[in-house]
Amino acid sequence: MKKLLTMVPCLLLSTIVFGQEFEEAKLDSIVQYFSEIKTATKRGINLWNRDLYDDIILISPTDRQLFSNNSGADNSFKKYKNIYVGELPDSVNIANTSLKWNGHTWAMVMLPLPKDYYARINLLAHELFHSAQFSLGFIQNNNESNHLEQENGRIFLRLELEALKRALNSDSQERRNKHLTDALIFRRYRNSLFPGSAQIENQLELNEGIAEYTGVVISGRGEERIKKYFNDAIDNFFLNPTYVRSFAYHTTPIYGYLLRLKRPFWNHNISGNIDLTDFFIREHRIKLPEDLSSAAAVLAPDYNGNKIFGDEQARAAKIKERIGLYRSLLVDRPHMTLKFEKMNVSFDPRNILPIADLGTVYPNIRVTDNWGILDVKNGALMSPNWSEITVSIPTKIEGQRIEGEDWILELKNTYILEKDELTNNYKLIKR
Repeated sequence: MKKLLTMVPCLLLSTIVFGQEFEEAKLDSIVQYFSEIKTATKRGINLWNRDLYDDIILISPTDRQLFSNNSGADNSFKKYKNIYVGELPDSVNIANTSLKWNGHTWAMVMLPLPKDYYARINLLAHELFHSAQFSLGFIQNNNESNHLEQENGRIFLRLELEALKRALNSDSQERRNKHLTDALIFRRYRNSLFPGSAQIENQLELNEGIAEYTGVVISGRGEERIKKYFNDAIDNFFLNPTYVRSFAYHTTPIYGYLLRLKRPFWNHNISGNIDLTDFFIREHRIKLPEDLSSAAAVLAPDYNGNKIFGDEQARAAKIKERIGLYRSLLVDRPHMTLKFEKMNVSFDPRNILPIADLGTVYPNIRVTDNWGILDVKNGALMSPNWSEITVSIPTKIEGQRIEGEDWILELKNTYILEKDELTNNYKLIKR
């Protein structure tokens, strides 16, 4: 990621030093970002009957420099105009997320922010919702919808999203309702193929889906911009390596936006225990056929179904090979397993890979825990209940720094690594 703030001697600040000197113009652009989101949330105060503007950290991933609208509980940040500048310790993971740290709950967003104003506000408002969601009655829940890694799960999600695009672009209420109905037929049929999947999907949609809907509304895009945004977002989503954690950014916001055209504040009538699919079916006044299988089969060709079926059959063969490689590396062969005590993680949700009942492979993940910091660049297996993580065996041990194939573990002095001579597996032991 390109560094946001670079050193230019002729433009250096001479009145204040933050451990590293920054261009004044760059700092002023960050001041502007805070002003923009503060104005946008105030403008959108009716969405949740409260102003979502709260404590924010903008963080530079390259050097961990942070910019905030709050000085922190320990007042360690230095003031510049009406913002504060500090440094995030290595023990705190960097991600677009809600973070409890330094006496506050922060909306953390990584720099650089999008150049486009609407995308910038969308992103900041999304994370501000996460900071506020518990008080709004929404519990954070990020269980993977692993069925969306399977061939039929992906097929009928893609068909649902194609139908939602048609609904979004329809110029009559009759056509819109027709495409909405078809989208929900594909959704209900998908859930019938994977028992329990409706509840799992609903949990992520109540978390990320509602957060993204909030971001879209507070961004202030007009109708045509919203349509283009959703269309482009879905097309880009289809290119993601996996859908299991990112689909909710595209389903709930569109169902919600189309309902907003009739009832602007429908979200006042939901809470963290509602079934969003049932809610949207009811509020959009959709009637679904009893034979979902036959209906989905008839409708699929109208929504690019032949290409989608072909794409997913080809992908399934490649994924089977990848799963075999990860299973060999992280399950069958000797490996190292780290049990969590007080874990915090950051990762890319777009490229994870579920492996049956063994857990989920995260190609890129950073974990902080009582035992230290684990940074993985090419594959770690997270257990299904998120109690431990597995990587390949160490290839280099130098004191408390341990390295493996594309991973590094910085171990605290109170922990040591122990090898099981029978299995050749490694585990952590507290001294």
